[in-house]
Amino acid sequence: MDISAVERVLRDNIDGFSGPVTAEKTASGQSNPTYILSTQGKKYVLRSKPLGDLLKSAHAVDREFRVLSALSKQGLPVPHPYFLSEDLSVTGTMFYVMDFSEGRNFNDPRLNDKSAADRLVIYDAMNAGLVAIHSVDLAAAGLQDYGKAGNYFERQLSRWTGQYRTSETETIASMDNLINWLTENLPPDDGVVTLVHGDWRIDNLLFDTKTNALTAILDWELSTLGHPLADLGSQLMQWAMPVGPDGRGLAGVDRAALGIPSDAEYIAQYAQRRGMSASPDMRFYIAFSFFRMAAILQGVKKRALDGNASNPEKGLKLGTYVGFCAQSGLDTANEGS
Repeated sequence: MDISAVERVLRDNIDGFSGPVTAEKTASGQSNPTYILSTQGKKYVLRSKPLGDLLKSAHAVDREFRVLSALSKQGLPVPHPYFLSEDLSVTGTMFYVMDFSEGRNFNDPRLNDKSAADRLVIYDAMNAGLVAIHSVDLAAAGLQDYGKAGNYFERQLSRWTGQYRTSETETIASMDNLINWLTENLPPDDGVVTLVHGDWRIDNLLFDTKTNALTAILDWELSTLGHPLADLGSQLMQWAMPVGPDGRGLAGVDRAALGIPSDAEYIAQYAQRRGMSASPDMRFYIAFSFFRMAAILQGVKKRALDGNASNPEKGLKLGTYVGFCAQSGLDTANEGS
């Protein structure tokens, strides 16, 4: 990345900006390369599309910029975005720049260095944050056309099946079977449409180091208008993953001993905050989330094999989880049958 070119753009688009700039690429951001830009007095974050041939509709940093611009005006805890650059002569690809948000990031949902009381506060803040997203007034935020209305899961299933087929490198029977089950068990359209984050999990959030309050919601690449249970299903899916730096899940963890709510408790808490009459049956939504994660990881694997991944070594490692996610989704689908 041409830092001098980026610095010139920062000077032109941020009031009071003062260089010089240094840039550090983060280890995260498998889909969209992410850099921390540091000056003597302030930090910024740059998120860009990757270079190379890209899947259609993927890596939509322009959508990220739009939703951050809307939500920052609505008082949600998101970084303030400064500008979107569509001038490919600067870095070779589209990018945007936003504030650097202060706060603690947790890659491990066990929150190993926290007390049980702290964990309860953090998980409650995460639950409330998800409800806040799903309660955004779309008209007031100017997001009425941020996605298509109706048949959300039908459209998402079609989209991610197409993405998966485009990046498919081998036949995975469990993925084919999961796609068939989801197709045959699509829930009826209940008319509920909200803003959805699209990748709701604890490592996309920042928390205050003293109070444990939610300070920032990050990584809006997959956000759209859709059904709120997609986000809740994504949360529960993540917790079913193996523990550790790759799975970042809670599988096999004694959550009660740690002060972490069970799935049922978290769902009930969400339902109460949303004013729902009862806790929803989440089987389809969790299975769908496993399917979508498998499709995403297949794309990461394909980019790593093609040589244009943000972190090729990590991309190949994450790609080994495609089959696991597909089989986990199928297992979820078959629960109780």
